[in-house]
Amino acid sequence: MQRVYLDNNATTPVLPEVFEAMSPYYGEQFGNASSIHHHGQHARAAVERARESVARLLGCRGAEMVFTSGGTEADNLALFGLIEPGDHVITSQIEHHAVLNACRRLEQRGADVTYLRVDGQGLIDPDEVRAALRPKTKLVSIMMANNETGAIQPVAEIGRIAAEADIYFHTDAVQAAGKIPIDVKQIGCDALSISGHKFHGPQGTGALYVRRGTLIEPLFYGGNHERQRRAGTENLPGIIGLGRAAEIALRGLGDGTVAALAAERDRLESSLLESIDAVGVNSGSTPRVPNTSNIYFDHIEGEAMVIALDLKGLAVSTGAACSSGAIEPSHVLTAMGLPPERARASLRFSLGKQNTAAEIDFALSVIAPTIAHLRELSPTYSAAAR
Repeated sequence: MQRVYLDNNATTPVLPEVFEAMSPYYGEQFGNASSIHHHGQHARAAVERARESVARLLGCRGAEMVFTSGGTEADNLALFGLIEPGDHVITSQIEHHAVLNACRRLEQRGADVTYLRVDGQGLIDPDEVRAALRPKTKLVSIMMANNETGAIQPVAEIGRIAAEADIYFHTDAVQAAGKIPIDVKQIGCDALSISGHKFHGPQGTGALYVRRGTLIEPLFYGGNHERQRRAGTENLPGIIGLGRAAEIALRGLGDGTVAALAAERDRLESSLLESIDAVGVNSGSTPRVPNTSNIYFDHIEGEAMVIALDLKGLAVSTGAACSSGAIEPSHVLTAMGLPPERARASLRFSLGKQNTAAEIDFALSVIAPTIAHLRELSPTYSAAAR
């Protein structure tokens, strides 16, 4: 059976170039980057080269990068590292659970959190950020691109509001890195999170940009690794892979790779809208990252669609991988104002660099008949048809 993977917002395959770069560091080049002998110094040099590669992807200095185990740790380091009891945090209702659940824990510890609403396209109104400011506001944390819809937030404008108020601004850029250009200076953020496995790096790797001069309390205590911001022996192979993936991602932003990805996403989207009735694109009228499409198919349960398509060889999802198995509709889509039944009828298609035009053709060949079959079994669709 042919299998096509269109769930790249959940995770991406490690590219061959990335795997090749990592391989030596599982064997002969195994040193601890904190050791002063030859093996350690060779490892240290490799880590610092990777740090510079990741920094170039974000437009910052290498010294401002803190390597982590992924986006969740990076988000947690930003929030718990900057917020104390009594502080006020502004975030949104559509953040990834790495931010939302961290904020709920901060509330339990005595911090105050404001969860901003979004409009029907899933966007934050910067004026609402300004209106939510208080004397004790210390941090604004708003994601750059939504993991379910791909909608891109006005982070540069939010960054200016935070700077004017002299408060910290963190953005979760896990779903933006490698898909759209990122310049931390233009955004004006003090902290920014990324995760390697979202742009063809290895799982278990990530980084937090911390603006020079920003004092952040570590989550872990031990050695003086990562300039005392993240204790623990560096994941040498993972960091090398993250650095190589960052180099490939940066190259792809300028050589037409990302533009070609966007074209295939748009072809998939337009073909489905033309061939299937009672469908629509969530956040379809706002700028999105080029690989993501979130489409509702009325009168069908999303989980049933995922299972049925998987049986035909197509992997898609109903939303965030960390929420897989949840019986509640997507918190992102309901925050946008979608009724629960439409939120449950939505599928996320997310492309990666490995996907080909032939794979999109295959996806189109199986989606429409699968939807038609499931709707034949749906009493709500039969009633609507009458």
